[in-house]
Amino acid sequence: MNLSDTSVIESSTLIEETFKFWFTDHQHIRSPFPRYIQSGLKEQTVKKFMLWISGLNEKSKSEINDVEVREKLEEIIFETAAGLVENDDEKLTVYYPFMPRIGDMVFPDKNGTTKADDENVVIARMLVKEDDQVFMKITCESPGSKEIWETRFELPA
Repeated sequence: MNLSDTSVIESSTLIEETFKFWFTDHQHIRSPFPRYIQSGLKEQTVKKFMLWISGLNEKSKSEINDVEVREKLEEIIFETAAGLVENDDEKLTVYYPFMPRIGDMVFPDKNGTTKADDENVVIARMLVKEDDQVFMKITCESPGSKEIWETRFELPA
């Protein structure tokens, strides 16, 4: 991508495809961005991305590759989205898009570490810090028995 031509950048396939990917649910990835922020998120991200590009010197612009450009664009998308969502749970989804969300079904595993025998619904989640580790604690309910139970997942540093 030629980062010296800003008119090409704003309408580039790379930018359009990146937004298209993150704004659409896929089999293995759900969009972490609520529809109500998507238009403003795109607009603000492109402005911030263009500002970032304008801060690069010509040598950097000529040396940067498409992978690095996409990574920076995605970094800006996620940073911007965190400031646009309306509540803490949506912010958790932006920060940890691959973790279970409220309303998700959690099914018993083969090792029996879930508390109920049937499907369970995530009813709450929060971050918990212990020493230097951060965990996402989820609270689940078994619709059949109404049993409430919790588990946690270690989050990347």
